[in-house]
Amino acid sequence: MKQAPVLSERDIKRVLQKCTQTAFPQRNRCVFMLGWLSGMRIGEIAALCVGDVLNARGEVRTEIALSAKQTKGDEARTVLINTQLQGEIAAYVSSLGKLQREATVPLITSKTKKRFSANGLCQLMLRLYDDMGLDKATSHSTRRTFISTLAHKGINVRVLAALAGHKNISTTQRYIEVGEHQLRAAVEMV
Repeated sequence: MKQAPVLSERDIKRVLQKCTQTAFPQRNRCVFMLGWLSGMRIGEIAALCVGDVLNARGEVRTEIALSAKQTKGDEARTVLINTQLQGEIAAYVSSLGKLQREATVPLITSKTKKRFSANGLCQLMLRLYDDMGLDKATSHSTRRTFISTLAHKGINVRVLAALAGHKNISTTQRYIEVGEHQLRAAVEMV
């Protein structure tokens, strides 16, 4: 099975730039950042409501508690939100109208203010990547990039599995891209 490619730093900068040129720049940037900075699956992002990311005081949460119905495999899990992603979420939510900030309203909506399906959000990301010439990239590329980036920084595979919501570390290991750069760096450690 061919896996979605891991995005390079240059690709990430290009995607963020491309988001500014779309009809819904804040929304599209938020979708991308949720995948890249938290490793969330596109279906999990599509299932988010405003109350999942904001507390009762309207502050961005440091973690998102996904219910079993919001995840793959029907297992609840917690997604940790780093400081950068908290800022991205805050910027996106501030761009929403007051009625769109109600706790039960979908976080990511279409131009008609309806919740995206997971497939609809996949298609949105595919169009974004295709418009940039990243024709092999998919919505899963952000998740693979998140996991591979942390692995290359030396994060233990058990920690990665927990962050990804994987029960088995062998699943997580399949996400990690190993390329020439990693191989060369490894042999220099001897």
